[in-house]
Amino acid sequence: MNDIRTITMDLDDTLWEIHPVIRRAEARLYEWMSEHYPRITEMFAPADLQILRSQVFTEFKDHLHDLTFIRRTVLTRLGEAAGYGDSHVEAAFEVFDDARNDVELFPGARSALAALRERFVLVAVTNGNANLEKIGIRELFDDVISAAAAGAAKPARPIFDAAVKAGGASAEQTLHVGDDPLRDVHGARDAGLRSVWVNRNGDAWPDEYHEPDIEVQHIGELDALLGQS
Repeated sequence: MNDIRTITMDLDDTLWEIHPVIRRAEARLYEWMSEHYPRITEMFAPADLQILRSQVFTEFKDHLHDLTFIRRTVLTRLGEAAGYGDSHVEAAFEVFDDARNDVELFPGARSALAALRERFVLVAVTNGNANLEKIGIRELFDDVISAAAAGAAKPARPIFDAAVKAGGASAEQTLHVGDDPLRDVHGARDAGLRSVWVNRNGDAWPDEYHEPDIEVQHIGELDALLGQS
């Protein structure tokens, strides 16, 4: 591992826990729509929104890598059904986006990123729509590659190819770090990258996927491990 030049870094559930954040953001959005566009929440309960979201996923299979598109489409469908058209979409998405990017980094994550950035090119790689400017960590990354921009989501190869290109080193000199065995580790290995599995909960590795080169509990372990290699 002593030839690593670039580290590509997953975001959700690698740098912060995402599921409570999404639940809170969706609750905040529903509350906002109830106040400003009440016919929507009179017609649709929170559970109905999940059904509509699933329908949109099914209808737009070619856009599954673009979660912003999916969410905006759902908001448009809600407005149209309630007689508002799409007048609310921009404001509603901003309400959700602000809450979605109100995250709490895992302990030590910020300092670990800063230490790694001193030694490696650091590229964020995400299937989601995290806004690193809003979160306040954009300066810790040399570049950000999203599934929406790459036209494909992990574990598909194109997003890893885009990340390798952004990092400026070869795939063999690029180390991908993430929590998901399929999307992060298996996908990275298939694209020719080295891989790190962030296993916060001590889970067993699923045998059907490529094994990681390194397993850590948190990214704070990486600086020392790479320094030893």
